[in-house]
Amino acid sequence: MSVQYFEGIGRRKEATARVRVFGTGNGMFTVNDKPLDQYFTRIGDKEKIFAPLQVAGFEPASMDVTVKVNGGGVNGQMGAVQLGVARALVKLNPELIATLRKGGFLTRDARVKERKKPGLKRARKAPTYTKR
Repeated sequence: MSVQYFEGIGRRKEATARVRVFGTGNGMFTVNDKPLDQYFTRIGDKEKIFAPLQVAGFEPASMDVTVKVNGGGVNGQMGAVQLGVARALVKLNPELIATLRKGGFLTRDARVKERKKPGLKRARKAPTYTKR
């Protein structure tokens, strides 16, 4: 039995998320084989992940979503899942591009950690200057 799903890849900082949105379902949202509430425990993360669904006019309880996410920290993974959900929704219904783009859900946040430079302690922090 093959079940139809739409896949979207999301990236943020060092995190990568592979999101599969099933057209029908009973509202199961799993991240790395755990329920969403157990994986993302911070306040507000769940709302940010569901934001593309709500802007597109979908009810989160009417579809199943499975996510495989790795790399990065909590914030990067949350952003990667959000982008992956938005891209999967575009594959589900291409007419949603304008709506999701207007909400800023289809733009990849390209900000990453700046590399460390030689002679400095971090990317920009210099050692303390001493006159004598």
